[in-house]
Amino acid sequence: MTTAIAKELVLQKNYLAGEVIDTLYLGGGTPSLLTADELQLLVHTIRSAYPVSPDAEFTVEANPDDLTPEKLKQLKSAGVNRLSIGIQTFHTGRLKFLNRIHDEASAIKSFYDAREAGFENISIDLMYALPGETPDDWIVDITHAINLDPEHISCYSLTIEPRTAFGKWAATGKLKPESDDVAAKHLEMLMERLPSAGYEHYEISNFAKPGFQSKHNSSYWRGVKYLGVGPSAHSFNGESRQYNVTNNHAYIKSLASNDIPFEKETLTRENQVNEYILTSLRTSWGTDLKFLKQRFAYDLMAENRDYISGLLDKRLLTFDGDVLKLTHAGKLFADKISSDLFLT
Repeated sequence: MTTAIAKELVLQKNYLAGEVIDTLYLGGGTPSLLTADELQLLVHTIRSAYPVSPDAEFTVEANPDDLTPEKLKQLKSAGVNRLSIGIQTFHTGRLKFLNRIHDEASAIKSFYDAREAGFENISIDLMYALPGETPDDWIVDITHAINLDPEHISCYSLTIEPRTAFGKWAATGKLKPESDDVAAKHLEMLMERLPSAGYEHYEISNFAKPGFQSKHNSSYWRGVKYLGVGPSAHSFNGESRQYNVTNNHAYIKSLASNDIPFEKETLTRENQVNEYILTSLRTSWGTDLKFLKQRFAYDLMAENRDYISGLLDKRLLTFDGDVLKLTHAGKLFADKISSDLFLT
C-alpha cells in the first residue's frame, strides 16, 4: 500500500500547480502503524516531488497504544512536529465500549511520552455525549484534558452511522444515543471551561492555545487547495473535487498501471457558496459578506435579510464589520443556521 501511495504522490505532483506546501497530514486510519522505512519513503517522496516550506506543520494521527518511545523517536526523526492523539475519553469503561485498546493510564502515558520525545505541539481528540455519560463524567474528561495541557483540543459528539456496529445496535435498541439536548449541554460545558483555561474556541469543535490553531484544518475551512492521496482520499483544487476509490485492492491494482482511480466533481456556484457558508460560519473568523459578493456575486444579507435580522435580535449572530459571526449561544445551532442560509 505504501508503495502505491508513493506512486500516486509522484503522479499527482502537478495537482497543486507548484504551490508551496505549508501543512502535511498523515491521517485517516492508523498512520502511526507505519514502519520507519514506510514513513521515510512517504516523507522522501513528498519532499522530492513538492516544494515544502521549511517550517511546514507536519501532523500524524496516532492512537495512544501505538505511541511507544521507539515509534515517537521514528516520527520525530521523519520530521513530524505535531501529533494528534485519539484519546476519545479518559474513562476506561467507555473506551472499551468504543472498542479502543488503550485505557486511561496508557492514554495519559502516551501524552507524557510524546512530551519526553520532544513534541511541543500536541492535539488530543475527545468525544462527548457518549451513551450513559453524565455531565459529571464529562467534567472529569475536560479536567483531565486541561491538566495534560496540550496545545490543541478537538471535541466531537458521537455520531452513529447506519451501517456500523453502533448503527445496528441503535436500530435494535441495544444502544440508546444521547439526545441533541445532552450534546448541546456538553458543548456548552466545553465553551465555558476551555476558554477559562487559556484555549481559543476558533472552530465549533476545536480549541487551541494562542498560536496553535491547526494549519491543516484551517486550510479546509478557508477553502485552500489541498491534495489527498490513498484510498478514499479527497482532493480540492478550487474548482473541483476528486474522490479516490475506497477499495484497497482496486486502488493498488490501478496504481500498478500508473492510473489514479478517482471520480471528479466540478463544483457549481451553489456548491461553492454553500461550502463557504458552512465552513466559515463555524469559525471564529466568520462569514465575510464582502468576499461572497466579490467571489461569487452573492449578496447573503439581501437574500436572507429577515432571517438574519431575527437571529441578530435573538443574539445568535453578530456583525463584525462585514463579517457575520456566531455568538456563544449561536454556536449551539451552527449547522441549522448554516443550512438555513444556503443558496438554493
